[in-house]
Amino acid sequence: MKSILEQLEERRNAACAGGGVERLKKQHAKGKLTARERLELLLDENSFEEYDMFVEHRCTDFGMGDNKIPGDGVVTGQGTINGRLVYVFAKDFTVMGGSLSLAHAEKICKVQDMSLKNGAPIIGLFDSGGARIQEGVDALGGYAEVFQRNVLASGVIPQISVIMGPCAGGDVYSPAMTDFIFMVRDTSYLYVTGPDVVKTVTNEVVSHEELGGASMHAKVSGVVEGTFEDDFEALVQVRRLIDFLPSSNREKPPVRPSFDRHERIEKSLDQLIPDNPNTPYDMKELLEKVADEGDLFEIMPTFGANIITAFGRLEGKTVGFVANQPMVLAGVLDIDASKKAARFVRFCDAFDIPLVTFVDVPGFLPGTKQESGGLIKHGAKLLFAYAEATVPKVTVITRKAYGGAYDVMASKHLRGDLNYAWPTAEIAVMGAKGAVEIIFRSEANDPEKIAERTREYEDNFANPFVAARRGYIDDVIMPRNTRGRIIAALRTLQKKQLKNPWKKHDNIPL
Repeated sequence: MKSILEQLEERRNAACAGGGVERLKKQHAKGKLTARERLELLLDENSFEEYDMFVEHRCTDFGMGDNKIPGDGVVTGQGTINGRLVYVFAKDFTVMGGSLSLAHAEKICKVQDMSLKNGAPIIGLFDSGGARIQEGVDALGGYAEVFQRNVLASGVIPQISVIMGPCAGGDVYSPAMTDFIFMVRDTSYLYVTGPDVVKTVTNEVVSHEELGGASMHAKVSGVVEGTFEDDFEALVQVRRLIDFLPSSNREKPPVRPSFDRHERIEKSLDQLIPDNPNTPYDMKELLEKVADEGDLFEIMPTFGANIITAFGRLEGKTVGFVANQPMVLAGVLDIDASKKAARFVRFCDAFDIPLVTFVDVPGFLPGTKQESGGLIKHGAKLLFAYAEATVPKVTVITRKAYGGAYDVMASKHLRGDLNYAWPTAEIAVMGAKGAVEIIFRSEANDPEKIAERTREYEDNFANPFVAARRGYIDDVIMPRNTRGRIIAALRTLQKKQLKNPWKKHDNIPL
């Protein structure tokens, strides 16, 4: 019996050694943790239970029969984060570059199936060179099996991908179908084809960072939801994000004890809006003063920064905040902001997270670049997302709400449950100056008359009371009372029931 136990221990040690001491040293030299070190940081202490530690690939071509390492380049299993079950897989770059074989894919598929069956989030840590070329179509088939499960799990369980090294070719599509993708700066890359292939096909010389680095994807492409300084920060922040999310669409998000009074008055909010209607202010200050303890987890902070999307809590319960940011492009809606917010709204709706929207929007961004880029269709995504959402929706208009953008930003007309406005709110088709120049174009050559007409328009429309008289605004509230009013609204909406007409699925304007 003793010899058998010793053999088991030896096999376990061999599997845990990955690609060997030298390759582990190279991993550390690049500033990266190993697959097992990452899981140790991500999960609660001693909670990890590994599956398929001894699995090996079955390929015999190109001499692969003599090149087998237990685990086959991916560590899979289950664990807990703050006591809640999650399923995980971490690609091991020290074993054949973390490349995907059929056996490797089967390991991932097993934890995907278990996470879906048991209603728990799945987190993938990516550090891989792509498909294992020696396996040919088997590797491609393995990828497709993973992709199919990503699709089936969408909207059922949270799926999170963390890119912690190279991620190329077929490996990029699984993260792309998950709910959140995060990258580690300077050590991770995400692209369909690498710089060498790009040079061969297009003659374009480009670096890994320019082609698929964390900064590019976070600021330009919008492929990722956030970037972090190193492996440690990335894994700590993923633990924090999980705390905001439900385990599945069958459960509510966890409720955290809150020591922040629901009736807290924030007098400083009465002075947040500048006297000059064209002067910006930081909408994030408002969100921090409304949320419990000012705690926010912002999604895509550097992409489409003219709109803010963030998770926060009110009375310890998770809410999704969406807010125009006047500090960037005056908070206007453009292609990037519309796509970003629409995806966030749909995630919140899928997982029954109430939406709190703060509106200060002068309209949609004009220009040939926006129109030729498909602003009409991209803007419609946000409209569609709000209109189809059945979760509790509370909206506060702080200043401008002009034109079609007023409609889009969770207006009463898109089944907003409770819509409030600050006394500083202006709800109109457009600003006073533009409106007067159109309505009274015959008086355009008389500056005095135009000035008088502008004052009249402002008196009549540069306030929230026209909309309030029509019932489009439920109440005009004092800014200082915003937190308390939103919390009271969400309390009344806890048992809200609203269903959309039966359909196989909708056809969102992609």
